[in-house]
Parts: sequence; structure tokens; C-alpha cells
Amino acid sequence: MSDNNQARKGSARERLQQEREREKVREKRRRMLIVSAAVVGVLGLAAVVGVIAANVDSGKDGDSASGPLLAPTGAEGKDRTAIPVGTSDAPSTLTVWEDFRCPVCAQFENVFRETIHDLEKSGQLKVEYNLATIIDGNMGGSGSLRAANAAACAQDDGKFSAYHDVLFQNQPPETDDAFGNNDRLIELAGKVEGLDTPGFRSCVKDGKHDSWVAKSNTAFSEGGFRGTPTVLLNGESIFPDKAGQQISVDNLKKWVAEANQGKQPGTEQPAAG
Repeated sequence: MSDNNQARKGSARERLQQEREREKVREKRRRMLIVSAAVVGVLGLAAVVGVIAANVDSGKDGDSASGPLLAPTGAEGKDRTAIPVGTSDAPSTLTVWEDFRCPVCAQFENVFRETIHDLEKSGQLKVEYNLATIIDGNMGGSGSLRAANAAACAQDDGKFSAYHDVLFQNQPPETDDAFGNNDRLIELAGKVEGLDTPGFRSCVKDGKHDSWVAKSNTAFSEGGFRGTPTVLLNGESIFPDKAGQQISVDNLKKWVAEANQGKQPGTEQPAAG
């Protein structure tokens, strides 16, 4: 092969890589603007302070966790990667893919947390949380994996939902791998009544569910999702919008009400969560 041909092929590869990087940046900006608009609309802020970054899977997100694959108590779904919260027979299901280091995920949770919990408690909605570790792959560190394992440990004790909320309420900056420190995760467990036990501490420090987290992240990577958070209502994407309608607290309530029209609310609680 001539030097000219090699140079042309090399140049083509570089152009392709550059276009991929530009597409990632465009997707991050799009998600940033959508979430920023939701925060402004809900909270009435004049501006959103801070950098909100969506993250696209890099393909190297902690899938190397070793050890036996132990799903947390009550995990559901085809590969048992989903942690259920709410009544198991609720007429609608919200599927959420999140990364505990993802700042857009924290923004989503901070805006919609109360509404989602109200819909859960009234039996209108079951939420299936699925955990990814894409920030570890993109930024380095192990905080996504460590936090997801700790959340799975909390699920074993029936306290996933409360601990999940605590983690997002205390999320460090994206570049700060504070969740990579098991002691910090145990410290935060003290904010959930009855969670900080010897069993929970052992589960966190031993990485009991690391391989399960890696399996969940693989499912995310293979699912064709573009970033976190990914949110679906009864299998239809609603974040950052639903068929052109931007997500908001009012729209989420409306979409759930429309999906549940003529259906009875759920009453059966899952085994844990």
C-alpha cells in the first residue's frame, strides 16, 4: 500500500472520530438545555447555576468487575437488573437508567423526586431503577460502581429508595470521585434510619454486588441508550421529551393519568425496595 493511500485512510479515520466527538458534544448540550429548562420551569429559577453534563457510554464502564454475580434482593426483569419501587401491580411502569455520578441524573431526581414518590404511594406508578457506570468510564475512578453496589446493598435491607435519594442529594461534582470511597458511602447510610448495620457495611466493603452492577451496565450499553438519565414510561421514552412534548412535572402527571385511564391503582408491595 502506498504512503498516499495510508495517509488518506488515516485522515478518514480521524474525520470519523472527530464527527463522533462532535455528536457527543451536541447530545450533551441538548440534554443540558432540556434539563435546565425543566429546572427553571419547576423551580422558577432565573438561571441554572453549575455545569450540567449528560454522558454518553464510552464502552469501558466498569464491566470488568469480577466475582460471583449476586443480584440484590427483589431484583426483577429479564436479567434481574431492575430494582423495583412502588406497588408491583401498578398500572404503569417508569423505567429509569441512572448513574450516581451523573449530574443530569441528580437534576432529574431533584426536580421529579416528589412527584414520582407521590405517584408510587398512590399506586399509580411502579418504578424500575437500573444502574449504569458510564461516568467511571468517561471520567475515571470507581464512584459509579461503588455507589451502585452500595445501593444494591441497601436494597437487600429494603431501604433502596431512601438511600438512592440520599446519594443523589449528596452527589459530589462529576470530576470528584468521592463515591469511590466506601467510607463515604457508609457515612451517607447514616442518613437512612436503620441502614448502617454491620451487614450493610460488609456488603459495601466486600463489593458483594459488583458483578451485578457490571451486568446492569452491560445491559445499558447494549440497549442502544444515548446517555443518562434514560427514562421510559411503559416502554416509551419520555426524557428529555415524549413525542415532542418536553418533560415537566405537569406533563409527567398528565402522561401517567392518560396511561392509567380506566385502570385501578396498584396495592401490592414488592418484596423489598
